[in-house]
Amino acid sequence: MKFKTLDELNLTGKRVLVRSDLNVPFGDNHEISDDTRIKASLPAIRHAISSGAAVMIMSHLGRPKAGTYQEEFSLAPVAKHLSELLGTKVPIARDWVSGVDVDLGHAVLLENCRMNLGETENDDVLAKKMAHLCDVFVNDAFGAAHRAHASTHGVAKYAEECCAGPLVAKEVSALTKALASPAKPLVAIVGGAKVSTKLTILLELAKKVDHLIVGGGIANTFLLAKGKNIGGSLAEKDLVQEARAVIDQIESRGGKIPLPNDVVCATVFDQDAEGTKKYIDEINNDDMILDFGPETMSEIAKLIKQAGTIVWNGPLGVFEFDQFAGGTRELSKSIAQSTGFSLAGGGDTIAAVTKFGVTDKINYISTAGGAFLEFLEGKKLPALDMLEKRAIETK
Repeated sequence: MKFKTLDELNLTGKRVLVRSDLNVPFGDNHEISDDTRIKASLPAIRHAISSGAAVMIMSHLGRPKAGTYQEEFSLAPVAKHLSELLGTKVPIARDWVSGVDVDLGHAVLLENCRMNLGETENDDVLAKKMAHLCDVFVNDAFGAAHRAHASTHGVAKYAEECCAGPLVAKEVSALTKALASPAKPLVAIVGGAKVSTKLTILLELAKKVDHLIVGGGIANTFLLAKGKNIGGSLAEKDLVQEARAVIDQIESRGGKIPLPNDVVCATVFDQDAEGTKKYIDEINNDDMILDFGPETMSEIAKLIKQAGTIVWNGPLGVFEFDQFAGGTRELSKSIAQSTGFSLAGGGDTIAAVTKFGVTDKINYISTAGGAFLEFLEGKKLPALDMLEKRAIETK
């Protein structure tokens, strides 16, 4: 993938618009509960400020109604935390589309771009106004690269000069390394509640990986495809044939899908529910499978140990509840101890990596969710595609 990068450009004295991904989660008290994405965005912002540019930072947060200001979707808490991390005041600008005042060597955070009419529709008029704000547009929001929005795609089309930020460049490099020419065996872990949300990526990975580990509700659907009783567990019975097709694809190439032989289950879904270890053939109709058991994890650990490349998206069980966290904990530990190249991505995956203290043991942690999966699937990401087109035009 060929595009200009931030370190190739001279930013001194220029107005620079940086599209970051500051879409962070908040706790019950409306305080930021995980600042991973903010910290990942700092290198591009610091580079632009230190280069003597007038820096405007643009991001979305959640899904507000366009055309109106909504305080619950305001980036104000992000501006406060960003100021603390940078050690300099970063004010927030509310009505910024028609112009922004910012001095050279300083930065301002633009209020939630999704509050603007036309943002998600990739409106040309809005995109041109965004482009008019700057001399250089920097796309450093890999997590939003799969969306053709005005702030990711349209603005890059019309900006005088545009490039990829360091986070985007690192993400693309890591994902390409994991898929284009991976060290073998290539092992992928895909967890989550539903096969339907990840069916296309499962079918695509089945053609590429040596072994595929599925977790959560996805694993339950695959167990149904193998004729197992899963009791009252979360699954998608109407997608059993699709799960069977993924299994057949992997096994026809000599690979494995190590479905659980032992599990941890409960009769109610509750953080205080008692976890009971059972073999799959012992599952009762009122049991819900909420985690993988230790014998299964021992087999999975062997696959991870032998892996040359590991791609991880999604937990194996309900890791938020400690009694059902054992499978994901052991998976995290196995990946951390592996000598293979490891790449993890997605919100739940980042939360698991953080919870089990293996952040510094994973070779690369992607800040993206949907974009991470679509890249793995081999899809073109609209925002990156536009950066490539602009790079070709300016050659």
